[in-house]
Amino acid sequence: MKVLVLFAPMFTQPVWGHVQELVAGAVLCRGPRTVAAALRTLGLADEKGFCKYHRVLSRARWSGLLGAQILLGLLVALAAHLGYPVIIVVDETVERRKGKQIKAKGRYRDAVRSTRGKVVKGLGLKWICLMVLVPLPWNPRPWALPFLTVLAPSERADEAANRRHKTTVDWTAQAVKQVSRWLEATAFTVVGDGAYACVALAHACSANRATLVSRLRLDARLFGFPETPPPGKRGRKPKKGIRLPSLKTLLDRPDEPWRETGLAWYGGERKAVRLLSGVALWHTPGEEPVRLRWVLVADPTGETRPQAFFATDAELTPERIVEVFVLRWSVEVTFEESRRHLGVETQRQWSDLAIARTTPALMGLFPPVCLMASRLVENGTLPVRQAAWYPKTDATFSDVLAFVRRSIWAEKYFVNSASSGERLELSPRDCEALLNQLAATA
Repeated sequence: MKVLVLFAPMFTQPVWGHVQELVAGAVLCRGPRTVAAALRTLGLADEKGFCKYHRVLSRARWSGLLGAQILLGLLVALAAHLGYPVIIVVDETVERRKGKQIKAKGRYRDAVRSTRGKVVKGLGLKWICLMVLVPLPWNPRPWALPFLTVLAPSERADEAANRRHKTTVDWTAQAVKQVSRWLEATAFTVVGDGAYACVALAHACSANRATLVSRLRLDARLFGFPETPPPGKRGRKPKKGIRLPSLKTLLDRPDEPWRETGLAWYGGERKAVRLLSGVALWHTPGEEPVRLRWVLVADPTGETRPQAFFATDAELTPERIVEVFVLRWSVEVTFEESRRHLGVETQRQWSDLAIARTTPALMGLFPPVCLMASRLVENGTLPVRQAAWYPKTDATFSDVLAFVRRSIWAEKYFVNSASSGERLELSPRDCEALLNQLAATA
């Protein structure tokens, strides 16, 4: 738990003691991540002052932004130590919640239940999450480790609160500006899906030393560069040239300079594709044109549909743009692992402040658990749990969490245990706590 010491400046001394116990309980407990479950896990079910632990989330004065800044610094330092560039993936997720007390809720598309032909919507809270891609020693692919999770209230909730509504792009642009301040002079890359393919966000990234990589519509408005006006000509200078053919029409032109190559693709495999790329101006009415490099990807086998991507850094190679976007899939894995193993969507806070803090806190547990495991395996290997019906070679987050839990339990109960070959004795209280954990439902 030495990693947590870096977060001590966020809290006062009394609150910090409660925070450490809540974090340990949230890591160790199974099932719902409520404050009561965390206290039971630590053997504090008879704690008379249990309300103090609830007030850490609902009343205590501390800044989640400061925690995000500390976490970002740790992850960027780890990535730099491994020689990896700073790549930040942004995506939104919906936490299914309902009830009159949940003021910021809205009705959103459920990505898990929806299909291409059918859209399923449900009540919940929309969170915009920023994650740093970091290579870890126990898996060949980089993991997306969240450091900043922002609540985006629905339009109806903002109207009820009489405040200006911010879209997903608005919140993301604000987050990019904040990350740019934290990283000072460090350049970074922002990767998002098609929801973040916006000229306004591209300008916000360019103004803050960031490169935006995302999907591009096949009918995007692309223009050539304006010609230099003759000397002495009066009037406004043109900002863009003639409109270029849409990317969709280029698919049917065999005379274009297509190039066949292999790319690192989803699932860790290499895929043979045909690439076509160029540099142009991307324009949306009401916005200044933005310079970008577009990449058109076609599958020679026809298994996948043609796709287009772009980067606001025109110096990037087409292969690099596509491979960076493919890395974005790690964020979906993180969302799923956070729900399954860290209890996201199982908390039951009702106050506005506790709601705004609990989900970011649970998402923020993901990187410290990985950092703890990384320190624990410096002189060894992380054990991968297997079974006769489930062979695997690469560690998953469940393996990492089990490894950290085992270390915490061993430090709590077996730090003064006898040497090998001698009898191990536990106090009745310790035995009771362990038996309660074994008997508790998941």
